[in-house]
Amino acid sequence: MDVAALVAWALAASAGGYLLVRWLAAAGLRGQPAKVTRHPTLVLVSHPASAVLGLCLWLGHLVTGRGWWAWAAFGVLIAVILQGVMLFSRWLVGGGGRHARGNDQPFPGVAVAVHALVAVTTFVLVFLATLETGR
Repeated sequence: MDVAALVAWALAASAGGYLLVRWLAAAGLRGQPAKVTRHPTLVLVSHPASAVLGLCLWLGHLVTGRGWWAWAAFGVLIAVILQGVMLFSRWLVGGGGRHARGNDQPFPGVAVAVHALVAVTTFVLVFLATLETGR
């Protein structure tokens, strides 16, 4: 289960990296519209940074086999998920969801959906694997 969680996390990171590159190519922070639904810069930066930190902690768990690495990774993953939900909800409302048209939509909906589904799978696998470390 530990390795399956690692694979799912790597897939989520790949899809997220694709979205980050697309966003940066579409002007990144400079291109943010001045709307109430604009993505907060702190969340845009901390979501991928926290995800990488969590992935490194998970790798620490895989290398050492110690449970506290897994619990630390799971704790960081909860923060990553909360940040992702915030970004996703703002994307739906005004940053590029169903109401955006043409150049206003830097993120392809399919890529966002894949990233979200793989992220949920990662969360479940990491949770189950972390629970196993306590046994």
